[in-house]
Amino acid sequence: MVNKGKQPPQARNSPSAGSVRPAGTSGRSAAGKPQRRRPSPAVYRRRRLVVFGGLLVIVAMLVAGIVAVGSSFAGKADTGASRNQALATATAAAAPLTTPTAISTTTPPPTPVCDLNLVTVTASTDQPSYTAGQNPVLSMKITNSGTAPCEVNVGTSQMEFLVMSGEDRIFSSKDCQAKSEDLVKQIDPGKSEIANFPWQRNRTVEGCGVVAAKPGNGVYTFKAVLGNKASSKAVFQLG
Repeated sequence: MVNKGKQPPQARNSPSAGSVRPAGTSGRSAAGKPQRRRPSPAVYRRRRLVVFGGLLVIVAMLVAGIVAVGSSFAGKADTGASRNQALATATAAAAPLTTPTAISTTTPPPTPVCDLNLVTVTASTDQPSYTAGQNPVLSMKITNSGTAPCEVNVGTSQMEFLVMSGEDRIFSSKDCQAKSEDLVKQIDPGKSEIANFPWQRNRTVEGCGVVAAKPGNGVYTFKAVLGNKASSKAVFQLG
C-alpha cells in the first residue's frame, strides 16, 4: 500500500552526493584526519617580535662581553704602564743619592794634632822691684801656641820655681815641697794656664835643710820650669 502525501524517509547521517560542507564546519579532512588551523597574522607578528627580541638580547650580551674583555686588557695595560712609569720615576729620583761624586772628589781637611813643642813656659814677677818687707809673687805662664788642644800636666810634680843670684842657688819650690801631684789640663790653641807662687824671701837647700842666712838686697832672677821645659829668666830687685 502506498501512503499518499508523505515523503519517503531519508537517511540522517548520509549526506546527499551533491551537497558541499561549508569550510570550517568540520575538524576532519576527507581522509578522516583532523585538520590544523592556520595561525592568524597577529600570531605571526608576535612570533617574529619574540625571535627578533631574543636576537637583540644575544647580540647585546656578545657586545657587552667584548667590551668587558677589552676594558680588562686596557686596565691591565694601563696598570703596567703606570707601574713602569712609577718605577722609572723612583729610580731617577734615587739615582743622585747613590752617586757619591761629591764625597769621592772632596778630601776632608786633616784633623789638627797637638804639638807639645809649641807649648811654651814664661816667667814673670808682679813687680820689677820690692822694698823691704815686700814679698815677690812669682808667676809661671803655660801657653799653647799650636792649632790643636793639648793635654798638659800642670801639677806640682812638674813645676819648679827657681830663684838665683848670679850662680848662687837661692830658692827652689821643690826643696821643701810637702807632696807632689799630677794635674792634667786641656789647654786650647792660643790659651794659657797661670800658676802663682808667693816667695817669702827665704833661702832653701835640697832636702829642706835649715838655712839661717837670708837673701840680702840685690838683683835676682826667676826661672819657671815645667817638666823638661824651662823659661827665660825674669829679673827683679830686692830692696
